[in-house]
Amino acid sequence: MKTFVRACEVWVPSKSRNQLEYYGGLYPEHGNISLRQFRAASERMVLGYDEGLPGHAWAMRAPVVLKDLQHSYFKRSRQAKAAGLTCGIALPIFAGDYLLSVIVIYCGDDQEHFGAIEVWHAAAGADLVLADGYYGSALEFEAASREKSFKPGVGLPGAVWQSGMPEVMSELWFEKRFVRRGDGAPLGLSHGLALPMFAGDGTRFVMTFLSALGSPLARRFEIWTFDEAHQALVFNGGDCDLNKAFPQDYASARIARGEGPLGRVWASGLPEANQEIAQDASVNGRSARKAGLSSLLALPVLADGRLKAVVGLYF
Repeated sequence: MKTFVRACEVWVPSKSRNQLEYYGGLYPEHGNISLRQFRAASERMVLGYDEGLPGHAWAMRAPVVLKDLQHSYFKRSRQAKAAGLTCGIALPIFAGDYLLSVIVIYCGDDQEHFGAIEVWHAAAGADLVLADGYYGSALEFEAASREKSFKPGVGLPGAVWQSGMPEVMSELWFEKRFVRRGDGAPLGLSHGLALPMFAGDGTRFVMTFLSALGSPLARRFEIWTFDEAHQALVFNGGDCDLNKAFPQDYASARIARGEGPLGRVWASGLPEANQEIAQDASVNGRSARKAGLSSLLALPVLADGRLKAVVGLYF
């Protein structure tokens, strides 16, 4: 089964902080399509401020959706075309005014490619509206979403806007809080993840990731937050289409700072693209191995420079 996300990359500022350097990535194979050339081109590349998709997100200080990777400012157009990658979403992670990293998520395009990655934003005192998004072939759902707006606490974007914390919604066709369930039901939209994102100037966005049964965005979502003493990360929710009982693996799990991939994200503030999570000795690695999952993108959720949660996307 193809996932809606085809590849992920992490870019970080150089020591001089005037360029972005490649930090890691995930490039799962899909059938006969190989991402080796695309990966090799990324590994060799260094990007300046406002250069390429990661550099543009740095300059914009906001999530950027680039629906055509043949666009003039995307630097690896030839390799992207050969790999079947058509769209990129760049998510800059800031600690106050300082850029920590840029996560880039790549999608492909085909007739059975359904799902959504959305950027929601509101001006001061206004409702949330769709700033941009990528929907694959779900054009009617995209049109319906562009007409929607959300007040704080309403719908998946509004709930995260109000709480400032990530949230997973499962079985979207039954979830009353998912106010677009009627629009998404024909596509088989099954579960969603929403993340708050904070730009360097304090501007807030909400990113939503909506999976369909036939082309899940990722095979598993996990949210980890702090215990009351702020001494460990504890499991706070998630969804996995390969093992619905996976929360049992984390019933007594406590992840210390620096422990495993999620603990390293806590310690560094940097995302981690782990291509061999099934071989990892951590509690996350053991659970992933049980479900047949091979790779993990772990990303921080920060506000005012402080870590609020760590989110895992498994492939």
